[in-house]
Amino acid sequence: MDLEQVAFNIILHAGNARSSYFEALGMAREEKFPEARERIAEAKKELVEAHRIQTHLLQQEAGGTRQEMSLLLIHAQDHLMTAILAQDLIQEMILMYEKHASYTAN
Repeated sequence: MDLEQVAFNIILHAGNARSSYFEALGMAREEKFPEARERIAEAKKELVEAHRIQTHLLQQEAGGTRQEMSLLLIHAQDHLMTAILAQDLIQEMILMYEKHASYTAN
């Protein structure tokens, strides 16, 4: 697989993860917590795949195979970092929604 395809695969999986995290947040806002957890699980799978691809590139470079730096590869890295940030923040926000729901239910 050439570097352009690798970058597009990172973008694809990171974008899917980010979308699923935001869907989970919307479901949590509606107090649909089981559905939100399902979306979180889907998002994690996508994020793991994007990270696996990135790790492969890093291992190649560490092994002496230099990668050509391109705007597309930088863009892919940006997508991955944004998805990771979404993961961290949205999981915390969902916990807040769950706590709020439990307080209002009592």
